[in-house]
Amino acid sequence: MKKSLILAGALSLSAICFAGTKTYDINLSVPAKAGNVVLAAGEYKLTVQGTNAVFTDAKTRKTFTAPIKVETAPKKYHYTAVDTAPDQGSDKITSIELGGSTTQIAF
Repeated sequence: MKKSLILAGALSLSAICFAGTKTYDINLSVPAKAGNVVLAAGEYKLTVQGTNAVFTDAKTRKTFTAPIKVETAPKKYHYTAVDTAPDQGSDKITSIELGGSTTQIAF
């Protein structure tokens, strides 16, 4: 009885630890700059790790990290949206609204 209780507790803790960070799918139709990082056009998985955004290229699995400022909105965003602005002939990501949350990240 004691062993099964300890095992159940250990499994619960490991499930919490491995539940993972929420990822968001983004698709860039043109190359864009996120902070100092230039991202090629394509699909990426985005995770927020503290004050960093980590972009993982869906095809190559290569990761790119950029510093961010995390902001909280009063209401949840319905979908993930990438906001860009022209910057010296290319696009610059200014912010990303994370769908299903109240989080917006700014570059």
